Amino acid sequence: MSAKGWIIAVSVVAVVGAGAVAADRVIARTTEERVSQAVVDNLEDVTGTPTVEMGGFPFLTQVLRGSIDTMTVTVDGATLGGLRATDVVFEGTSVSTTQPYTVGEAQVVAVLPTSSLQTVVAERTGLDLTLTVDGSTMRVAGSLLGIDLSAAIEPGVEDGALVVDVVDIELGGVTITIDDLPDAIGSVLSGLRVPIDELPEGMTLASVSVMPDGLAVTATGTDVVLEQP
Repeated sequence: MSAKGWIIAVSVVAVVGAGAVAADRVIARTTEERVSQAVVDNLEDVTGTPTVEMGGFPFLTQVLRGSIDTMTVTVDGATLGGLRATDVVFEGTSVSTTQPYTVGEAQVVAVLPTSSLQTVVAERTGLDLTLTVDGSTMRVAGSLLGIDLSAAIEPGVEDGALVVDVVDIELGGVTITIDDLPDAIGSVLSGLRVPIDELPEGMTLASVSVMPDGLAVTATGTDVVLEQP
């Protein structure tokens, strides 16, 4: 083949390749839009339009083999198990493309604002309390039997539920421990459990940490089953 022939051949391959890439991206974008709509349909009170990113290239070959390498879904806000959450990010690997939709490894990270937590703490205790963040510590303040109360609380995870324990208490300007309180009062303030429901099947709450605007919670799982889009 002449030099001119090689140039023509290479040009044709480049054009065909570009067309294949364009088609691949169209399919990827269509899939991302479907997943975004599925998120809106399956979560409560979704704020904004969820963004979806499919990883790996080419995408079409992943679809044909029935498993997408990686998927990241970001949601500005949603209600999870009755709790308002913000900055929700779902990351999954080995996402199946046929029913039942499963994810090999999955992680969900979200922020529970202090306002959401304050409502739950008030419901669990029956007390009118204000929840604030002080550095790496959360504090609740209010009135107990007509006496001003302020308590440092420590969030944690126990059996897949968010657990809030009281570390120390200031009652009427005096610092005491929860053991110093009458049992009827101490039982109200200790071991508060906040279930995080509506996680996909196979996922459980794994960790929690204090942030300036609330709590960052992380849930993980393997062989997770997703709702049908």
